Amino acid sequence: MNKTRQQELTRWLKQQSSRAKGWIRLSMMLGLLSGLLILAQAWLMAGLLHSLIIEHTPRDALLQSFLLMALTFVLRAVVTWLREQVGFICGRVIRQEMRKLVLDRLEKLGPAWIQGKPAGSWASIILEQIEDMQDYYSRYLPQIALAGIIPLLILVSVFPINWAAGLILLVTAPLIPLFMALVGMGAADANRRNFVALARLSGNFLDSLRGLDTLRLFHRGTAEIDQIKRSTEHFRARTMDVLRLAFLSSAVLEFFASISIAVVAVYFGFSYLGELNFGSYGTPVTLFAGFLVLILAPEFFQPLRDLGAFYHAKAQAVGAAESLVTFLSAESADMGDGDQNFPAGKTVELEARDLIIQSPQGKTLAGSLTFSIPAGQRIAIVGLSGAGKSSLLNALLGFLPYQGSVTVSGMELKSLRNDEWRKQLSWVGQNPHLPEQTLRANILLNQPDVSDEQLQSAIDRAYVSEFLPLLPQGLETELGDSAARLSIGQAQRVAVSRALLSPCSLLLLDEPTASLDAHSEKRVMSALNDASKAQTSLLVTHQLEDTRDYDEIWVMDKGLIAERGTFAQLVAQDGLFASLLSQRNKEL
Repeated sequence: MNKTRQQELTRWLKQQSSRAKGWIRLSMMLGLLSGLLILAQAWLMAGLLHSLIIEHTPRDALLQSFLLMALTFVLRAVVTWLREQVGFICGRVIRQEMRKLVLDRLEKLGPAWIQGKPAGSWASIILEQIEDMQDYYSRYLPQIALAGIIPLLILVSVFPINWAAGLILLVTAPLIPLFMALVGMGAADANRRNFVALARLSGNFLDSLRGLDTLRLFHRGTAEIDQIKRSTEHFRARTMDVLRLAFLSSAVLEFFASISIAVVAVYFGFSYLGELNFGSYGTPVTLFAGFLVLILAPEFFQPLRDLGAFYHAKAQAVGAAESLVTFLSAESADMGDGDQNFPAGKTVELEARDLIIQSPQGKTLAGSLTFSIPAGQRIAIVGLSGAGKSSLLNALLGFLPYQGSVTVSGMELKSLRNDEWRKQLSWVGQNPHLPEQTLRANILLNQPDVSDEQLQSAIDRAYVSEFLPLLPQGLETELGDSAARLSIGQAQRVAVSRALLSPCSLLLLDEPTASLDAHSEKRVMSALNDASKAQTSLLVTHQLEDTRDYDEIWVMDKGLIAERGTFAQLVAQDGLFASLLSQRNKEL
């Protein structure tokens, strides 16, 4: 990563800090208060030692000073605890806002864009990479100001007492940030490479888990295990490189801080021996001055050492921000999100003129298409894989950009608000998604006000009631991760029951019976055929027999509507549809 790119990412990270500016300032104020307590603590301790050792003051006369010193210890501990709490809240607020930013971006881009990366990569961005920015906001940013303010306060306290000791501290102080920067120059790049490797490893591992049955079927389990071992070892080596840099930077800071403190101690030692007679403005060096400076010397370097330790957090955050900024600034074609609301309950009429459907990157997927679908009409769309059938549905869902015109009951689709438009839709695809824990919650997804009668009707119409008695707790049965308790056919019926419960103006069915056995396919299509008669419906399918009762069938080929008509008309034409039907019959 070049220096210019690092600077861009650092600016972006600082811009995000405005989301928790108040918490960062509070953390800085608490750090400053802790610095003032350090000065008071050192002053009281040096004064007590001078009084006890040099002036032989009775202990009873110093009781008040002892109590004040004890109070500073307690207050400093409380302030340190409060600062830790404030720092955590600060980081949490920014992390939550960042996750919201990423999730909103993913929602806007839609599934067609998201499918370009494995799920593990997105999980790595949303979880690990954003999580690794915690210390940057909770510790590093507040420490930048404190690393300048607290040493300055200590110098102001030390110079009036002994200018030589103050000069030693002043001269040696820049060595720490200088070597901190030199050591940390490669840390951001190492972290970036580490995050890329982690995202790749997460994606590969999750894909391997999902395809475990396929790997076993083709006897590729051993080869996949070897691949995971190699990837894991590669990631381990990268992680050790990052840790090596972190330990090196800490060792360098400790080394120079120790040398500086040692020089101060040597100066006072020779001064007490009478070998050095300068630095105390012509007066003898007192025990008070020596103790005060030696107590404050480690505290003088501590903010700089803390900054050096947290500098690794900055490098880590810059590395994590690389893929985040790339994702958030990725160019994509305009998918539209207007400001008009589609009237609830209004029937849907679709009309397209010279419609060209594009990928998020601007590649043409289908078109140009010109068609008109009256309200309530049922359209079946068939064709070979890659003909553009699913692309058309994704465009209507607002997940793909397009050129030309698509009007919905006279309103341009791009002018509609996506969230309001999608409330008028019901969609059933070939891979049902059941995100909730229980069967009931998955059927009632986002519809808590459904009556028991409506729920039972949807369950019966989708034939969920056929397998419901087999579940140990009925509707309250927990389905497990990815609905592991259900078969694909059963999960598909749950998705159908969910669609039946949702009142809609447009029903979109994308291969709803793919991967189903004959029994489940018959049940699912029976329920969907009944549901499709209640509103405008589009069915994408490879099962040509399922289209027999539809008002019109579109045959798509190479992104165009090659044929259209009823089932009987298309069979009589002896064209592409008849060829597909003949091929289908041979396969059966």
